[in-house]
Amino acid sequence: MKIIETHIAKKQEKPIRFQEYGVGIFNTVSTKSAIKKAIKKELIFIDGILATTSKYISGGEKIELYKSEKIATFKRLKLDVEVLYEDDFLAIIYKPAGILVSGNKFVTITNALPRNLQKSTQKVAVKPQPIHRLDYPTSGLLLVGKTSSAIQKLSLLFKKKKIQKTYYAITIGNMCSAGVIHFKVDHKNASTEFKVLQSVKSERFENLNLVELQPKTGRKHQLRKHLSSIGHQILGDKIYGKSDLILKGKGLYLHAAKLEFEHPITNKKICICKNLPKKFSKIFINYSDIC
Repeated sequence: MKIIETHIAKKQEKPIRFQEYGVGIFNTVSTKSAIKKAIKKELIFIDGILATTSKYISGGEKIELYKSEKIATFKRLKLDVEVLYEDDFLAIIYKPAGILVSGNKFVTITNALPRNLQKSTQKVAVKPQPIHRLDYPTSGLLLVGKTSSAIQKLSLLFKKKKIQKTYYAITIGNMCSAGVIHFKVDHKNASTEFKVLQSVKSERFENLNLVELQPKTGRKHQLRKHLSSIGHQILGDKIYGKSDLILKGKGLYLHAAKLEFEHPITNKKICICKNLPKKFSKIFINYSDIC
């Protein structure tokens, strides 16, 4: 195998796991998921020893990235993606429901990004990479990094909870007007603030509620699990909903509507909003425009 990038680790106040430290240190493998894949493929070595995700970095280690001997046939995905904000460092795009953000499938948002975003002119430009996840059935805003430094800094903002995300969901049942859900997800503390904006009567579901959600932690399927835990599953949730209350054929009524944060490079205040999908506004007419 051939070495394509080398990095000397910076001195750390406290040792840090390599899968955390490795985010953004390479131009060709820049995200945490990409680092983990490269480790799995045995393409990264630390001081001449095969890297692991649990390896701790203290500083001074020589980290080498090798090129795979397998030759991949690359096809550019022809999928139009709506871009709501873009500069030389990052972008915010709209992910429709029913499309994977990333993974082993060809049709993913990640594979569509090079065709839809302008190439960064920065020296540390990399292939555009999503910074966080959105579930397959969830629609909404997705933050994308375009340089290794931006990816590293945006990931840190998420870790420090300095990126505010606002979601909207339609839930089932008679729900209290507002509150905070504290319920562990995957044995980790998780909390979500909610506020009911409007409720309508339903013959099948008794009540349907338009709910504004602000997750204070970022656990997998957190909003779906939290609402289900208090007995108010999201309409269309086939995984965490009761089987007799599942709405078929319309998908999940969960939408990531707003992202607010301070730009990690320019320090500009970023606030981007995307209106509710049509299926929401058919039930709650007064909230067709939330931005």
